[in-house]
Amino acid sequence: MRIFFFSVLLLLLTSCGAARVNYDYDNQTDFTSYTTYNYFADMETGLSQLDEKRLMDALDATLGEKGFMFAEESDIFINIKSSVFKSQQGNNVGVGLGGGGGNIGGGVSIGIPVGGPKLTRELQIDFVDSNKDMLIWQAISESPFREGDTPIEKQEKLQAVVTKIFSKYPPK
Repeated sequence: MRIFFFSVLLLLLTSCGAARVNYDYDNQTDFTSYTTYNYFADMETGLSQLDEKRLMDALDATLGEKGFMFAEESDIFINIKSSVFKSQQGNNVGVGLGGGGGNIGGGVSIGIPVGGPKLTRELQIDFVDSNKDMLIWQAISESPFREGDTPIEKQEKLQAVVTKIFSKYPPK
């Protein structure tokens, strides 16, 4: 019983801060033919200059591990978009009042939100074939975001998100 309780607790703790990633891609594309990349020159990432540099450093490292090389004349152009939004409140406390007598009953119940709104960062990464000018792969991640994180925490979180995003690239 202790092992079961510990396993459930561990699962809950590790899943709370995890990024969720959705993928889409052109299933007619041979992803093994792509070896070089570059970024769109006119990207509007939605990130601060510091976070944009952290993200691009994480992307460069991860893509290098995948066998890609940065090149001026590249096979793929990468576009990045990011936004932060308040996610729905998930915790509520229910308060109920009821009464009745005889064959008649009634009640009132309300939900009171607990805690403040949670911030979520959505990060979208698009791969565009530079020869065809066509979107071939897209990943959209959602992960918890805190404005007060230290620069090291920001770097670690962005690296973790990028690692998760590219865990299923190339698609199979």
